[in-house]
Amino acid sequence: MSITVPCPTCATPVEWSEQSPWRPFCSERCRLIDLGEWFNENHRISEPIDPETPPQQTSPEH
Repeated sequence: MSITVPCPTCATPVEWSEQSPWRPFCSERCRLIDLGEWFNENHRISEPIDPETPPQQTSPEH
């Protein structure tokens, strides 16, 4: 039984197996598009949110 996942970039179904070298992406192109999104900081991993700690306020630099 093979597992199929959607490509994170274009949603094309991708078989999760050794025959899919770019998994979870459908192609090298989609993989590079995603990598560019990380480099441009369009994707980021946020810090864990602690409900007990108020958010930090940043002051504008003048």
